[in-house]
Amino acid sequence: MSAAARAPRTFALRSSAGLEATILDHGATLMRLRVPDAAGRLGDVVLGFDDPLAYRGPHPHLGCIVGRYANRIAGARFEVDGRSFALTANDGPHTLHGGARGFDKVAWPAEAIGDAAVELRHRSPDGDEGFPGNLDARVVYRLDGAALRIECRATSDAPTVVSLASHAYWNLDDGGTTPILDHRLAIAALRYTPVDAQRIPTGALEAVAGTPFDFRSPRRIGERMPDAGGYDHNFALDGDGARPAARLEAARGGRAMTVATTLPGLQLYTGSCFDGAQRFRGGAATPRFGAVALEAQHFPNAPNEPRFPSALLRPGSVYDHTTVYAFEWH
Repeated sequence: MSAAARAPRTFALRSSAGLEATILDHGATLMRLRVPDAAGRLGDVVLGFDDPLAYRGPHPHLGCIVGRYANRIAGARFEVDGRSFALTANDGPHTLHGGARGFDKVAWPAEAIGDAAVELRHRSPDGDEGFPGNLDARVVYRLDGAALRIECRATSDAPTVVSLASHAYWNLDDGGTTPILDHRLAIAALRYTPVDAQRIPTGALEAVAGTPFDFRSPRRIGERMPDAGGYDHNFALDGDGARPAARLEAARGGRAMTVATTLPGLQLYTGSCFDGAQRFRGGAATPRFGAVALEAQHFPNAPNEPRFPSALLRPGSVYDHTTVYAFEWH
């Protein structure tokens, strides 16, 4: 039976601290994550569907691994070593999250690793959505006590660009049935990458101080929204290597989540795509700003911006990044 003909496979993970996750092979998706609250009650903290088959239909990248390149590449093209590559344009004239059939739209062969981890693999062939090189990607979801680890690794047989990111939508109160505007957020970034009207970075790195992008100290997400569309912006994380990137605190229930990553950027997206008409887990409607994505990533349009950290992967090198979501409840 072909991958398209069968129902997506699910993998149930459990940790010693009581976390429960469901991973879907379609799109290497974090379908469900249940975390205790201050009263010890398990509850959903990510937005998703109840039915695995629903992930084959249209949706705003719920919980999936996006790639070959997360976020936007301007003009759907880039150059490597003087050679130009034309990509699939699926966001006006630009490429978003890997193109029309990115990594979120394919089934990843998967294998459980004990009770608390699952490994998923995908081969993206040379020319896939226009990207060069045969790329072999590997993602491991691992529950480790009170934390979820997402380990991403990739190799290529030709120079290419790679940025794999988890596109989970978080709502620590209820999984996505009420707005997240009263969640408190801190981001460890002195600078961010401003964008034009099409959400393409201008190439500048600007200080967050004195702007709506200043999350150096925890504050309500809805306190200083930059415009009616909310946030859809990349932050240049301080430092390098594995380090804290963000902290999200629920408005009620006592849950908090700390994000640590080895990647250089973090995209803050406050879910302006939701309009109250879409129905997800339990048939509940998700309102505008009903969940927030915190996507550890390479900078958007880095392949065309020499001032940004490089996202180039050459043969013989390894793309190897880990993002950890650690939870507290009190």
